[in-house]
Amino acid sequence: PASQSAARPVMEGGVAKQEPHRPGCFNRPKKIHKAGRHRSKGAVERTSRGRVDVKIISKKLKKELKKHDRRHQASQRRLQSRETVLAEKRSLGSRDGPPHLVAVIPLHVGISAQGALRLIRSDEAASVFNSDESGESFGLVSSRFKRRFYFIRVNAGDIHAVLDLAKVADTLLFVLDPYEGWDSYGDFCLSCLFAQGLPSHVFVVQGVNDLPIKKRAEAKRNLSKILERRFLDAKPFHLDTEQEATLVIRHMAMQKQKHLTFRERRSYLLAQHVAFEASEESGLVGTLKVSGYVRGQNLDVNKLVHIVGHGDFQMSQVDGPSDPMPMNPKVTKKTPGAEELVAEMEEDVKVLMKADCSKQQSLETEVVPDPMEGEQTWPTDEELREADEALKANKKIVRKVPKGTSDYQAAWIVDDEDGEDEEEESDDDDDDMEAQDLMGEVMSQASNETDDEGEATEECETMTLPESVRDDNYDEKIDESEEREMLEKYKQERMDEMFPDEVDTPKDVAARVRFQKFRGLKSFRASPWDPKENLPRDYARIFQFQNFTRTRKRIFNELSEEQEGAMPGWYVTVHICNVPLSVMESYKPQAPLVLFTLLPHEQKLSVVHFLLRRHASNSGPVKSKEEMVFHCGCRRFRAPPLYSQHTAANKFKYERFLRSNATVVGTVYCPITFPPASVLMFKQRANGMQDLIATGSVLKVDPDRVIVKRITLSGHPFKIMTKTSVVRYMFFNRDDVLWFKPVELRTKWGRRGHIKEPLGTHGHMKCLFDGQLKSQDTVLMNLYKRVFPRWAYDPHVPEPVPWEKCEDSIDVQEVAMD
Repeated sequence: PASQSAARPVMEGGVAKQEPHRPGCFNRPKKIHKAGRHRSKGAVERTSRGRVDVKIISKKLKKELKKHDRRHQASQRRLQSRETVLAEKRSLGSRDGPPHLVAVIPLHVGISAQGALRLIRSDEAASVFNSDESGESFGLVSSRFKRRFYFIRVNAGDIHAVLDLAKVADTLLFVLDPYEGWDSYGDFCLSCLFAQGLPSHVFVVQGVNDLPIKKRAEAKRNLSKILERRFLDAKPFHLDTEQEATLVIRHMAMQKQKHLTFRERRSYLLAQHVAFEASEESGLVGTLKVSGYVRGQNLDVNKLVHIVGHGDFQMSQVDGPSDPMPMNPKVTKKTPGAEELVAEMEEDVKVLMKADCSKQQSLETEVVPDPMEGEQTWPTDEELREADEALKANKKIVRKVPKGTSDYQAAWIVDDEDGEDEEEESDDDDDDMEAQDLMGEVMSQASNETDDEGEATEECETMTLPESVRDDNYDEKIDESEEREMLEKYKQERMDEMFPDEVDTPKDVAARVRFQKFRGLKSFRASPWDPKENLPRDYARIFQFQNFTRTRKRIFNELSEEQEGAMPGWYVTVHICNVPLSVMESYKPQAPLVLFTLLPHEQKLSVVHFLLRRHASNSGPVKSKEEMVFHCGCRRFRAPPLYSQHTAANKFKYERFLRSNATVVGTVYCPITFPPASVLMFKQRANGMQDLIATGSVLKVDPDRVIVKRITLSGHPFKIMTKTSVVRYMFFNRDDVLWFKPVELRTKWGRRGHIKEPLGTHGHMKCLFDGQLKSQDTVLMNLYKRVFPRWAYDPHVPEPVPWEKCEDSIDVQEVAMD
């Protein structure tokens, strides 16, 4: 055979030689060496041969520093930061910088800050300027410390003045009570200031030396314990003598300043002199002249200016009058010629800059929508003919008439039952109806209450209790209608916690009509939802960024570049044009007038989202779309927020109430504010007081954020088989079952299924699940609808009544649901 002949030895020259083996076609080659997941260093060098990629060349190569170099670099950074802090200390209050602005805030209703200001003003080595008759504000030039200070006192109870001053103040001087430290009002002020941003602060106390010697040590220990609750390293200063006042001024001049990021990117000033010049056309509008020291960034006349509490305006001119608080005054406070010097300084006024119409920012706040802007096409003759035929067909009405009635007589017969009208229910109507559904079980047991009360009266005994003197006039301050409304909100919130989003299907209205705006979703997280679908008409009035993050970054980078305008520390007079007369009428020397310049686009309206968390001092129910007072950055306005969950997704669930144990997102229509900026949310009582409800910050500006409202229809298993069950009480007619047949079902015990077919005409349906149901289980169907905030932005906020602690509070857990 051939195989045998291949293995035989071959004779060559009389010597037998073995033939070599020849591998066949089915033999596998040798395995190559596996160098691992990546190429080895040698392979990379052989392929590159010294060549380097272009991307690597263009990047800045980071050189690894040695230990000695790293230590040297760290010491340079420490030295640079130390020099920055020292330069800031030297510039604040010096000749080139603005005066050190100190806001004096009493934290107790029973104390007054007049004594503290009188001791500070009595320094013989200092000069006092701009002192008004009441002594509420004055300038102090200290030759001992070579610093300029401007002190202004805030009236106790005016929370708006406290927050406005804290926005611009360099140091807050808190005046404490020697016995209690601060009361409930002081604690309320500190909570608001912590949420807004607390600048550098100093605590002073008066009256400790007047106490008996044995009680002074105890009073000091109590004050230290009170301060440790909020401030770990705070130390109160005694302010009873002029020497102690000098120590307080020295501490304020030398302490490190705390930065507030929001105001560092804007130019702002506190008004020290205000004048109004009415226009010739009408006396209701005119030019407001505000004088003060520029702080923060350079003041550009072409930017818009916001008067806190009054609105946005344009500037027409910036003047440079003489500094009313010179570092080396020629006339001291005791010289009789001080008034003549001030008059000469007022006459010497220089025009620094005037507004350029081509560069000045516009006051446009919203877009005026054009109803004819959409693309329209003229219908063809065929489409017009079809529309006429459809209209004629719809006009035919079938009525039951007596025999022998003509068409003319039948047209005059009025039907008792009209056709179905189109229902377009708003979100508020949905909330009201859901609230009624939630309270259905509560009201259904009202008939049993009389029997329970009758049994209770038989078991109770009569007791004689002494009358309380304190409660004689207690009922006079209680509003019964407000109490009933608050109790109703407590019950709704409690029901929403027990049965979240559950709604009873109405019997008198078809479910496919009642919930026609809702849809089903296979997955709330993964199912798509177009953010441009079915937008309200209010969206045509707002502005939207193509990329908000990129625009914000570009604006902040432009601020770091050198800009034109009045430098920080200059004393200027700003001419604000087209200001209503009501702004000047509402101005009071006790209440500060604060100006902030706006960044580009910050005057325009859009959909702004706030990151909010419930404050611990308030536990009452707060419903969504309830009007609130917001302090956002430098603005103050009223708007009804829409609450939603704060999650990492593309859709966010709507919350009916503001939860106390979670962070939520509040959505409103308001002017754009670039973060970071603090947000305070207040709720106004019926008597005019404002309670702090929530605190937080600006999240972003995004009209495309999809907020989805969820409702849950519930049914009960009637007959249970292996995997199929008959469910009832979810719908009450056959057509509704067929309408919602594609929507997926779930149960409270984790089963999933779908509707197989309707049974009968009363809403029973056969459902197929992934397992057998329990008899105590409940079948649920989730429906979703996108919701939008309400257009109710109001820049006017009324002045609040002095705050008092609300003594009567109801715990949600204690509200009886029956």
